Amino acid sequence: MDTGNHVRIERLPGVMAITLARPQKKNALTTAMYQQLLQALELASAESSVHAVLLDGEGEDFCAGNDIADFIVLARSGQLFEHSDVWRFLRALLAFDKPLVAAVRGRAVGIGTTMLLHCDLVYVAENASFSTPFVDLALVPEAASSLLLPARLGHVRAFALFALGEALDAHAVVDCGLANAALPGGEVTPRARAAALALAGKPAQALQATKKLMRDHARMDSVMASERREFAQRLMSPEAQATFQAFMARRAPGP
Repeated sequence: MDTGNHVRIERLPGVMAITLARPQKKNALTTAMYQQLLQALELASAESSVHAVLLDGEGEDFCAGNDIADFIVLARSGQLFEHSDVWRFLRALLAFDKPLVAAVRGRAVGIGTTMLLHCDLVYVAENASFSTPFVDLALVPEAASSLLLPARLGHVRAFALFALGEALDAHAVVDCGLANAALPGGEVTPRARAAALALAGKPAQALQATKKLMRDHARMDSVMASERREFAQRLMSPEAQATFQAFMARRAPGP
């Protein structure tokens, strides 16, 4: 089953596997991809036959973050951020009530890292790199990561990721509890699939209840709302617009 060019869905026994499939752009997320991811999560939540979801990325990188060109379009459109597909996806990720398992290779940038904070099991390749350079783009953290990342790393390490744009390697994310294991690249997806299938064989209601008990949904929802308001202001700011244009100019091919 294919929900579009860049998000692929595969059915496994009791598991929905969702793969970011834009490898030529390092799986950077577009508006269309957010729509497709939102639809996939809603479908997985509604279907009683789905007991777990596996998130994966095609190619060398898991996700290079949001496509900057789409940020420019969103900022110029005048659309309220709370009505955007980015925000709707983040809300769905927060509300998702079944186990999420992630398989990560290569780079996980911005939302490529923050979405992992909502996953219940994470397996990473030994070459994986994790970064959240929001300040470099004149933006602020999202996905309740301003709460969740300091809770895992401590304030100073989280601030270095957000503000200095520093990165964590695979072994560091395992050591600080962001991932379960660092593996050779070829073993990551099989290990994550095996974990998702194992979860799918557990008593489903007890599994969902356990996940609910382990997450302070009300607090995360409140933090995410605060992030949304600040993110929307930053996105529309002249500072962000100048930063986006400079980024696009550096990325553009020469004559």
